[in-house]
Amino acid sequence: MLMRARTFTESGRRAQIVRAAIEVIAEAGYLKASFSRIAKHAGLSSTGMISYHFAGKDDLVAACVTEIEEVTGAFMQPRIDAAAGHVAQLRAYVEANVELVGEHSAEVRALIDLVKNAGSQSAAVNGRLALFEEHFRTGQAAGVFGSFDARTAALSFTAGLDAVVATAAAAGTGPTELARLGRELADLYVRATAPEATGGSK
Repeated sequence: MLMRARTFTESGRRAQIVRAAIEVIAEAGYLKASFSRIAKHAGLSSTGMISYHFAGKDDLVAACVTEIEEVTGAFMQPRIDAAAGHVAQLRAYVEANVELVGEHSAEVRALIDLVKNAGSQSAAVNGRLALFEEHFRTGQAAGVFGSFDARTAALSFTAGLDAVVATAAAAGTGPTELARLGRELADLYVRATAPEATGGSK
């Protein structure tokens, strides 16, 4: 029982530090996210507690990225999975990604900063290009997308989505406007990928 209690306490402390680090990075940026600042935000008596749980700042940052990916995935994936068909899944991905800014603003802002200023690698972010490209190719094979270069479309769409998300996160855009932006962007992507013969989606 004592061993279990200790493990739970250490696990909880580690999560507390990661949460504080994410919030500090979101607010002040990676370059200003010192251990002393994170410790103060977490309500710790010293930075030694951080050093006890993490080998260094890179280790803590990696834990932050993992946590962010879990949180964002838990928000987005159920909506994508619930959508039936390539077009509906494309719409669900775009709308969920934009609305994510309002639901988990700290995580979004922190991840943007970590990728930009810390050179952090995020499997979820890095894998999107291949994900979009494969989605377009299989949708074209199924006849629900038009004829276009899947790679070019994937590059364009991920860049556009990133621009909308980053701008909304920096501006602190509210949920109503985020929902509108998500719908508008999704409409744009659906129209751009529609079969030429129908001009619409299936």
